[in-house]
Parts: sequence; C-alpha cells; structure tokens
Amino acid sequence: MGIWVASRRRGAKSLAEEFPGAVVVDVTSRGPEPWVRFSPFWPHGDVPVPGMPGVVSASVEGVWQGLKVFEGEDVDPSRFRVTSMKGIKRTVRKHGPVLGHRLGDELVPYERARREIYLPTYRWVLANRLGDLVERLRGTGDVVLLDYTVNGDVADVRTPLSHAALVRAWVSSGDACR
Repeated sequence: MGIWVASRRRGAKSLAEEFPGAVVVDVTSRGPEPWVRFSPFWPHGDVPVPGMPGVVSASVEGVWQGLKVFEGEDVDPSRFRVTSMKGIKRTVRKHGPVLGHRLGDELVPYERARREIYLPTYRWVLANRLGDLVERLRGTGDVVLLDYTVNGDVADVRTPLSHAALVRAWVSSGDACR
C-alpha cells in the first residue's frame, strides 16, 4: 500500500498518469463526504485547546486561528466556537503582523506553535474522531491524498503545513509527524 500527497489543483489526468490505479481522496474543506472530515476546518467538537485546560474548540483550525496573536490583537476564543467551516481565519491584512501563538501564558514562535499546538490538536482529532475513516484509508490500497499544500516538513515554515501529509503519516505509522 502506498500513500502519497498531491496538490488539489492538479488535474485528474496528471494524477492518473503519476499514480496509476491509486484511489484519489480529497481531504480538503471542499472534499466530498466523508473525506472532508479530515479538513482542519471540520467541526468535530470538543477538541481540547492546548495551554487552556478545560477549554475546547469545534475544530483544529478554530484552535490554530483562535490562539494566533497579531501585532494589533491577542487571542480570539470566538474562533473556538465556529462550526460553519467559514469565517475562521484571521489575516495579516486585517490584524497586522503575526507575533506568534499563545500557549498558556507564553507567546510561542511559528515552528514551535506547529509542534506544540497544531500537531497535538490534529493528532487528537485523528485518534478520537477519525478512527473509522483512518481504517478505511488503511484498507484502500494505493491512495493519493489531495490538499492545497504538500509540505509535510514541520520545520519548513516557508509554506503552510499539509494536513494531508499528517494523515499520510498517521495512516502509515500511527503518528502524525514529530
């Protein structure tokens, strides 16, 4: 069984040529049911927020955006309650430069935030909300997971981290990167 990550922007013909016989699964927020549930925007509910004991979020993206700190604005816990998969993102255009993410009382830089906020939160969802779909992927054979970005290197902060790469790691070995 092989699992690959490819850009959602690629055409079906190109994917079929590169990955003959593989099942193509779109795990983005625009993917079909049930695979859309792998999207960080999907509102699984009761997702623990790192650094805030007893606080939960509807989604992984709600945690990530809610804990983001900008030059002109601190955390925004209202993002934890967004269940529509829309209106979650907080942008530099509106709020100014990002200073980091809040982890408890500490402001942590981007790579550390990936490792100590995003990864544990997404792992929690994989382990506690997506077990049945993970097992379906394990039993599928060759699979290409589509995402908007293909960066699976947590340390490469030049481009967004691919959640499909985290799914690939989890399905392959039971872990979603370190």
